[in-house]
Amino acid sequence: MADSEQLVRISDVARELGLSPTRIRQLADAGVIPSTRTAGGHRLFDLAAVRAAVARRSLPTEVPTEVSTAAIEDPSWRHELTLLGLSESDVWQRVKHDLEIPSQTRAGRIMVYAFTQMLNNAIDHSESGTVVISVWITEAQWSFEIKDFGVGVFAKLVEGLRLGSELEALQELSKGKRTTSPKFHTGEGIFFTSKLVDFFRLASSGVRWTVDNLRHDQALGVVPPEPGTTVECRVDPNTDRSTTEVFRQFSEEHESVRTRPSVKLFEIGTPFVSRSEARRLLDGLDEDFEIVEVDFTGVTDVGQGFVDELLRVWPSTHPNKRVIPVNMNEAVEFMVNRTRRR
Repeated sequence: MADSEQLVRISDVARELGLSPTRIRQLADAGVIPSTRTAGGHRLFDLAAVRAAVARRSLPTEVPTEVSTAAIEDPSWRHELTLLGLSESDVWQRVKHDLEIPSQTRAGRIMVYAFTQMLNNAIDHSESGTVVISVWITEAQWSFEIKDFGVGVFAKLVEGLRLGSELEALQELSKGKRTTSPKFHTGEGIFFTSKLVDFFRLASSGVRWTVDNLRHDQALGVVPPEPGTTVECRVDPNTDRSTTEVFRQFSEEHESVRTRPSVKLFEIGTPFVSRSEARRLLDGLDEDFEIVEVDFTGVTDVGQGFVDELLRVWPSTHPNKRVIPVNMNEAVEFMVNRTRRR
């Protein structure tokens, strides 16, 4: 075992392997991965030894992130329901009762929020006749999948917000407060759900968006197009994440207002060069948000016009609004600093 200064806690191992802390604890208890304990009983790990153990054998992990839970094992609860007249709260009460889910724990509160929000989206927006709901409850993981056969969330946003593509629709979802029905919805359900659960996946119109909060990462993929929308969520039943902390992180004075969205530039590897691209990116944020975080992960280069519009022109015409660029490579950072010096 490594020197004590090189040992890490269970949360670090969970992030390294992309597994929940509960699953890491199970693997350590079974002797599959090595660990030690402090005098106070806290479990510590040598990451090098853990990686070696993983390399020696195929770990019985939870669910690989590249496939759906449904492809791994039969659900604990599965029903196809008619959406007309359906109440998301009533369905959740059935699930909670049938599977004996403790709704007052941290994981339980996350589950009830995520489940009811995602089912409500299907009821109010999908225009589907039915929905298939699957729930998996194990000692290491609680998860659910909700699949409708309607218009599809990205197609709905493209039409309702007059966007140019499904990728633009995904950008709008990631901003946190965008909806095609503002009279009835704040548009926050998908955003907050993606932040609350350990693992979130939304697939529609051949586009798949994955958010992995254990690895602090997200991905965009292309899949065979199917009718409707499929959303999948997973959470560790012993999670230390709380709904209050997540809501507070993205809210102001306990109002449901996201004041610092992180806007991802999803066209990975595509140069952002024009002022029109910057204006489109910030469209709709002038009323809802005070701070906009623009994530340049995967963007190889940008143009002067794009950066100038993003960091100088738009903020100058929107008092009390700020744009903060993050995750820049050397070339992007140079262009940003050049613009700031003007």
